[in-house]
Amino acid sequence: MAGVLLVLMVAGCGRGQQQEGQLTGSVQIDGSSTVYPLTEAVAEEFMKQYPGVRVTVGISGTGGGFSKFVRKETDINDASRPIRPVEDSLARQNGVEYIELPVAYDGIAVVVNPQNDWVECLTVEELRRIWEPNSTITRWNQVRSSFPNRPLNLYGAGTDSGTYDYFTAAIVGEEHASRSDFTASEDDNVLVQGISGDPNALGFIPLAYYEENMDKLKAVAIDDGNPDNGEGCIHPSPETVNNGTYQPLARPIFIYVNAERANDPAVEAFIEFYLQHAAKLAPEVGYVPLTAEAYELALERFRNRVTGSIFGGEGSQVGVRVVDLLRLERQSTEGTAE
Repeated sequence: MAGVLLVLMVAGCGRGQQQEGQLTGSVQIDGSSTVYPLTEAVAEEFMKQYPGVRVTVGISGTGGGFSKFVRKETDINDASRPIRPVEDSLARQNGVEYIELPVAYDGIAVVVNPQNDWVECLTVEELRRIWEPNSTITRWNQVRSSFPNRPLNLYGAGTDSGTYDYFTAAIVGEEHASRSDFTASEDDNVLVQGISGDPNALGFIPLAYYEENMDKLKAVAIDDGNPDNGEGCIHPSPETVNNGTYQPLARPIFIYVNAERANDPAVEAFIEFYLQHAAKLAPEVGYVPLTAEAYELALERFRNRVTGSIFGGEGSQVGVRVVDLLRLERQSTEGTAE
């Protein structure tokens, strides 16, 4: 949601200046509400170590954040999906080179009101029929005949959200394609409030926000029909995201760094700190850490200032493992160097 800012302030001024051995400066961040809790946690720990740096973290959704990022208004963009082709094109037009860095895994939880006693599991096909463009499903018994004849009120991430993009890609089969008659917000706390107050609600939110609000929401298990991902209905949890059984709604989350700003001492120190501490901080705020190898490869990617997207700038991709893409990129780089 644009304009919502966490301003983490301490003494210090300037943009990455060294004064008497003390790192000073500022780091401007915006973007995904999904990635926000992790970036906020990293920023708080970072400023304990570097009290001369001011880190500002905003929430305007992945898409809204990219709009600012490609205009050079921010140093870093939090993103809950890879950069899309139109955003990549705008970055190129504006002379913005970016470094894409995965920082954790997240799941998207499908949730209902705790008063809902009729649904425990939904299939991907049922979710597709509910959410696809021009869907005519407006009552629970249209989803499954055994469900009650009650209104079906839908809640989900706004269209500027990377959570919306990934959910539509995974469930409907096309990023940014869905019915439009649902309560939407880029602020996940607004969705939590809406669903927790509506007995007929069905919505989707980042797993971290469900974990924070388990007393207000009920998670629905998902059956993707693929026995390779686990048999039957799989509940969202850090464990099922980590072991790959919660599909197709598990995804990596990212930060994007302006390559020019990456050479600023304050920004550079913040990114190094982020990648070195994300594995510890991610579980504390409800996310699943990447493997140690993935963090090492991401740090190597940053230190080598490798620009562009390991996803080819094509936006959300379902079912891929970032460590595999990072390995392939390094192998390709090493092969070229030889």
